[in-house]
Amino acid sequence: MNWINFYGLAFMLVIMIPNIIFASINKDGFQNLWKNKFVEVLEQIGRMGCFGFMVFIIPRCGFGFSPDESFSLYLIVNVVLLAAYCLIWIICFKRNSIFRALALSIIPSVIFLASGILSRYIPLIVAAVIFAPCHIAISYKNVELETKR
Repeated sequence: MNWINFYGLAFMLVIMIPNIIFASINKDGFQNLWKNKFVEVLEQIGRMGCFGFMVFIIPRCGFGFSPDESFSLYLIVNVVLLAAYCLIWIICFKRNSIFRALALSIIPSVIFLASGILSRYIPLIVAAVIFAPCHIAISYKNVELETKR
C-alpha cells in the first residue's frame, strides 16, 4: 500500500487525541469570537488538506524522502514536536492564554510543513502553507478577543 503513510496516520492520531479529550470535556465546544469567514474557510481547506495528505499519498505528486537521513529527521522532528504538543496540552489544559493558543497552533503547523518538506510531498506543503497562517491568526485573535471581554 504505497498510497498510505502509516507514520503520518500515527502522527495524526496523536494530534487528535488531546483535541478529542478537550471536545468531550467541553461539550459547548470552541467559541470562535473572530468572525472572518474568508480566513475560516481557508483554514478548513488547509486543515482537511493537511489531515488528508499526512495520511494519503497521491502518486507522482511528490518526490519521497531523498537520503535516509531525511526520513530519520522526519521521525525525530515529528516525535519531538508531538511530545511538546501533548505536554503543552497537559500543562495548559485549563488555562486559556496567548502562549497556549500560539503553541497549540504553531506546533501542528510546523509538523505539517516539516513533514511536507522532509518527504518532499508538494500537496502537503501547499496545504500547510494555507493552513498555518490562518490557524495561527484565528487562535491568536480568539484569545485576544476573549481577554477583552
